[in-house]
Amino acid sequence: MKKFIKWTLSTANYSALVSTALLFLRILVAAMMLTHGYGKLQLLTGEGPVQFADPIGLGASTSLILAVLAEFLCSILLIFGLGTRYAVIPMLVTMLVAALVVHASDPFMRKELPLLYAGVLFFIGLVGPGSFSLDSLIVKKFFK
Repeated sequence: MKKFIKWTLSTANYSALVSTALLFLRILVAAMMLTHGYGKLQLLTGEGPVQFADPIGLGASTSLILAVLAEFLCSILLIFGLGTRYAVIPMLVTMLVAALVVHASDPFMRKELPLLYAGVLFFIGLVGPGSFSLDSLIVKKFFK
């Protein structure tokens, strides 16, 4: 179990340049997604009934809560590089649901942004957060 946790938090031995690029990419994508999540958080904390799509049949309120968790909370985790590979999963699923379910009948132009987010999130999930992350600090402190 310890090896699995270490692998999921591992940041590889990337050069400073690659780690800087990953830091920039993480912050850029997460900050942009955070703006979408903040808008949904405002809907969640608003008064009255929730008006939100129910793309996977869980109910509008549950779908909104899941979207807020993915787009707001996981974006914050991604900015700091904390649990990066775990945080990317709900974000990636949310973007794929947006592109392939919510906008399934829309023209490609409406699917393009969530698919672009999904591609970048998939990349970050594969390569990890880089050396400039809380994941890196955790691995150095507890797993070496």
